[in-house]
Amino acid sequence: MQFKGGPPGFLHVLDDRTVAWADFRGNRQYVSTGNLDPAGEARVAIIAMDHALQQRIKLLGTARVVDAAADPALAAQVTVPDHRAVVERVVVVTVAAYDWNCPQHITPRYTADEVRASVAPLVAEVERLRAENAALRAGPVRAG
Repeated sequence: MQFKGGPPGFLHVLDDRTVAWADFRGNRQYVSTGNLDPAGEARVAIIAMDHALQQRIKLLGTARVVDAAADPALAAQVTVPDHRAVVERVVVVTVAAYDWNCPQHITPRYTADEVRASVAPLVAEVERLRAENAALRAGPVRAG
C-alpha cells in the first residue's frame, strides 16, 4: 500500500467506471507507478478517505499508466488548477467494484481551511465584541 495524496480534487472521475490522477516528478523511486503492469493489467485497490465526514470507499479495479506526452488532453483533464507540479504521467483506474467501508474507526480530521471556515463566525463575533468593548471604554465616564 502506498499513500497517494494531493490537493483537494486531485482524484478525477472520468466516467462511470474510470478514475484518474496526475503523477508528478518526485524522488525518482517510482513507488506510485513502478509496480504497475505496463500492459494495464495491474489489479489495484484504492481506499479513499474523507476524515471530516468519517467516510471511506474502497475501489477495486485495474490500473494503467499513460505518459502525459502521449495523451496531452488526458493530462490536462487531471491537472489540478494552481498546482505547480508538471504532470508526467496519468494513472487511470478502470473500476470493477466498490464497497463503502465501515466508518466506525475513522478518526475525524480536518484541514486548516476547514477549521478556519468552521471558526470564522466565532472570530467575527470576538472582533465585534472587542470593537464594542473599545467603544464603551472610550465613551464618556459617568459620575456615579
